[in-house]
Amino acid sequence: MRSGFFKFALLRDAIVRLHDFIQQNMESILQAWEDFARCVDTSLPMMDAKGLRNHAHHILLTVAKDMRTNQDEEQQIAKSHGLGPHSDHATPAETHAITRLVAGFSLDQLVSEYRALRSSVLRLWLNHDSSDQNHNVQDMIRFNEAIDQALAESVATYGHAVETTRKTVLGVLGHDLRSPLGAVLMASDLIRENERLPKREQVLVEQIGKSARRANQMVNDLLDLARCNLGKGIPVFPEKTDLSKAFQLVISEMQVAHPQALIVYSLGDSVEGQFDPSRMDQVFSNLIGNAICHGAKEHPIHVALSSNGESVIFEIQNQGEVIPAEAMPYLFNPEGRYSSYAAGEKGSSAGLGLGLYIAAEIVKGHGGKIEVRSDFTAGTVFKVILPQNGMINTGT
Repeated sequence: MRSGFFKFALLRDAIVRLHDFIQQNMESILQAWEDFARCVDTSLPMMDAKGLRNHAHHILLTVAKDMRTNQDEEQQIAKSHGLGPHSDHATPAETHAITRLVAGFSLDQLVSEYRALRSSVLRLWLNHDSSDQNHNVQDMIRFNEAIDQALAESVATYGHAVETTRKTVLGVLGHDLRSPLGAVLMASDLIRENERLPKREQVLVEQIGKSARRANQMVNDLLDLARCNLGKGIPVFPEKTDLSKAFQLVISEMQVAHPQALIVYSLGDSVEGQFDPSRMDQVFSNLIGNAICHGAKEHPIHVALSSNGESVIFEIQNQGEVIPAEAMPYLFNPEGRYSSYAAGEKGSSAGLGLGLYIAAEIVKGHGGKIEVRSDFTAGTVFKVILPQNGMINTGT
């Protein structure tokens, strides 16, 4: 540190522009960067000086070069918003973001590095007595614009890398789990067919089958979520379908899987139309399962499927905890509290909380919509409205 101040003293009487100051005092600035980075607490092993400094040297050189470049007012404003010229090659700030992600830095910690860098450079420079005040102001403006541009590049690259990793993990996890789960299901079904199996083993095999099917549904939900996150949406392949058959089958399966739940249902005369039968099975089972998990156990669940000639209407009503009005806009958001609060539950009702989101995406894929109302008198009612002939419904 003494050598750094000695260097400043030698330059004290000279007029030094900020971009020149950065290059002339690079080591002192990099040491300040390293000192700050060393204070960042991550779960990964401590890095050496080279790792802590990372691409800071190149970032600072890029900043100094940018400050020397002539720019008009419009270009300067754009840079202050992080909208500088785009490069086909990775910038030092973009590469720095990836290495910090790998090193275990959070996004907040990455941003803090730039805040500390900005403060260190300006503090050291202003301690150097330059008499050219006009240049001081202009240099600080240009420096802040260049730092903002570098920060924007780092944040965008960090966020993109995190999102890409999350989507890839979801997809790979879903695909890799399907094979072993399929083997477990097949083995449990074969063992259950053994009529000489003792009662205790029969119960265990039945539980294995239920658990494997539940895990398989979670995997399917993950795959559907991955498709949506990748921008592909949940694939829907409509065909001429009688929804009453799928509806009755799902009701029967739910009654077997949840014998403690009382499901009262009504079915209209004709509910034929253009639908994807397997996807509509998901809509029925997800919404009915949601009602069973969150409805009051002492009250029946009422389910109805009907048609008015133009639309097919599916309604499910249960008594229980009322959904607050302020939570309604986030109900089908997989990151929202009320669509994911099942994650905090235990036992048979525990899950990923993706059921409502996936049901809504499937309904949207059919050109339909889901309406929800919830109060203490009528309970919670989900109403699915689907165009019967595959017509796109533009309503919300």
